[in-house]
Amino acid sequence: MDAVRLVKAGQHALTQSRSALDIVAEAWQAQALAQAIGSHLAATGPPDLRGEARGLSEAGSRGCAILAHPGMRIGGIRATQLSEVSDPAGALTALGRLLGDVAMALVSVACATEEEGLYWQCMEAIDVADESSDRVRGMLRRLTIREQERQQRPSDMVRDSTAGPP
Repeated sequence: MDAVRLVKAGQHALTQSRSALDIVAEAWQAQALAQAIGSHLAATGPPDLRGEARGLSEAGSRGCAILAHPGMRIGGIRATQLSEVSDPAGALTALGRLLGDVAMALVSVACATEEEGLYWQCMEAIDVADESSDRVRGMLRRLTIREQERQQRPSDMVRDSTAGPP
């Protein structure tokens, strides 16, 4: 399944989450998806994104480790369905939004819980979601720069060909 569809499924599941454990489970799913998208782009994406994509994958992996608890795997791991990232910019934009929403939802859980363990788990997961978001923004910046450079090249060639002989 394409990355954008998986992110949309995660976004929908997060909005449907009502309990703290459901929200934590969806945060885990989002980090698993960040890990999968990062791994996919590190292996097959544009060469200038591969280092940052590896960082995204590692951050997603840490997020999954922080949020480990038995209730999160109900319904399976969505990220295992990832088969392609046909639109890297679209997938990263959607993933960035999902990670931001996950962080906000985790803040709500942390503020509402009386369990100290869950509170600290949420705080650490918020940090990792922020790190993943930073990686996503860095990759989007690189894609934007690459696109701007690509768009400038043809105009430079036209300008050079119309300038006439030196």
